[in-house]
Amino acid sequence: MTFRPSCLLVTGGAGFIGSNFIRWVVGHHPDVQVINLDLLTYAANLESLEDVTGVERYYFVRADVRDFAAVSRVLSGNDVETGGDRRAVPAPDCVVHMAAESHVDRSIMGPAVFVDTNVRGTLALLEACRAELARAPRAFRLLHVSTDEVYGSLGERDAAFTEATPLAPNSPYSASKAASDLLVRSYVETFDLPAMITRCSNNYGPYQFPEKLIPLMITRALADQPLPVYGDGLNVRDWLHVEDHARALWAVLTRGRVGEVYNIGGRSEQPNIAVVRTLLKILAKPESLIRYVTDRAGHDRRYAINCDKLCGELGWEPRHTFEAGLAATVGWYLERRGWWERVLSEAYRASNTLYLKSE
Repeated sequence: MTFRPSCLLVTGGAGFIGSNFIRWVVGHHPDVQVINLDLLTYAANLESLEDVTGVERYYFVRADVRDFAAVSRVLSGNDVETGGDRRAVPAPDCVVHMAAESHVDRSIMGPAVFVDTNVRGTLALLEACRAELARAPRAFRLLHVSTDEVYGSLGERDAAFTEATPLAPNSPYSASKAASDLLVRSYVETFDLPAMITRCSNNYGPYQFPEKLIPLMITRALADQPLPVYGDGLNVRDWLHVEDHARALWAVLTRGRVGEVYNIGGRSEQPNIAVVRTLLKILAKPESLIRYVTDRAGHDRRYAINCDKLCGELGWEPRHTFEAGLAATVGWYLERRGWWERVLSEAYRASNTLYLKSE
């Protein structure tokens, strides 16, 4: 049976995937109100939502997902601070939980914040949802957005991850996401919380913070700076355009089965070095910019997603080929220099620390 949300709460909605998802929902579902709850940490950017900020049915609440009281106020539909004003916010009937620390390299440098945000934040949200549904029972859905990294690493000839693949996380980031996945599962089984989990492959597209591979390489290449590539560059990822991801999340939220896990993949496996070389070709930059650097500790060799369950049950298919999607993404970064130049100092500081050390 189709679930028809009237008011959607998105945690972490000022981040890359969150902002693209909110824009997609606002653009495709004019009857749905959207509340964006975000703490605005380093990778979040309200400029990514400038085109929906003036929409009457969009609300922004600056709050920490770890703050049970703040999340509870939003879930109950109380007046909250929205952009400096107090507004009556409708009580949401569904939550898409994206608020998370997500950069593997940062998790290696400082695991504690990943456990705190990704595990304790998810726990606070689950408890707030459970308390709100006890206070005011209603049709409700919670969609927890996770990652294929919880499955660990694949060999060159291994079959792609399915929803039945055992969890085997290899980084503090992926371990924190696996823990949050298991918390969600436990609330479904123990408390009958109507929740679902999605696990996606690597996303790319507009508004991505330039510490991640594709925007990092684009922005550095435009400045003729060295492009750091881990190890031999042959680590393989399955690339998913963020708009295809947004469509998949909506399909799972509205038509997925409660308690289920759905994998979301782009069916576009690519070695990292091939991605970098393609970007250089699009930008007409020389391959001499590539600099191989010491491999990351615990670097997973290959990810691949089997999304047959999602496609078979819900009729979703990725619409963007990697070649066309990557070219369009490069075009977006060329056109939106102002957006990424304003956040570049933090992204480059991190990349220099992580990859290039002395640059």
